[in-house]
Amino acid sequence: MSMPFYVAPEQVMKDRADYARKGIARGRSAVAVLYSDGILVVAENASATLHKVSEIYDRIAFAGVGKYNEFDQLRIAGVRHADLKGFQYSREDVDARSLANAYAQMLGQIFTHEMKPMEVEILVAEVGLDPAADQVFHILYDGSVVDEDRYSVIGGDAEAIGSRLEAAFEPGLDLAGALHAAVSALAGPDRTLTAPELEVAVLARGNGRRAFRRLDDGDLAGMLTA
Repeated sequence: MSMPFYVAPEQVMKDRADYARKGIARGRSAVAVLYSDGILVVAENASATLHKVSEIYDRIAFAGVGKYNEFDQLRIAGVRHADLKGFQYSREDVDARSLANAYAQMLGQIFTHEMKPMEVEILVAEVGLDPAADQVFHILYDGSVVDEDRYSVIGGDAEAIGSRLEAAFEPGLDLAGALHAAVSALAGPDRTLTAPELEVAVLARGNGRRAFRRLDDGDLAGMLTA
């Protein structure tokens, strides 16, 4: 009788993490930046129909990088989770923290027990009634959650983009300043990103109950050239 092939659990986890990171690195990055009137989310995305940034609920946005069909499944699951909770309790009970915890449990379960991990990183952002209540959560492929307080970067080149954003970020930036900081960090010193290459949305405190709003190419072009 032949002995079953043995692989140490540590090696299995390492191989899964390497596999997920390689898949994520093939996609373009996205950033979320807290500004004076809300939260700005910017993704490098030339597609007009395959969105990386979406609305989840009244004051909550979602952004994903990596394999599109996988993070879109997570987006849909998040919309259903938020709708069900809002229907069973109240709209005010739906918050980014509980949604991030649900995503973390889902991704952690898949990473630990499935053969192939999800090749995704996601952001869940919620704009509060005042700046102190703004929340941004970064959820990794293995279910790890990071609570960000100024900005967050997801994607394969996150370390370099984060360094550039750290140098450009200042507390209390207005929307135009936050957009310039985010776009210059995504582009780096050797490229220039134009409006058609970007997907940009805001969670703005002044937008009423539904805080999410996309910025079209016309809005972006004017702000980027100002």
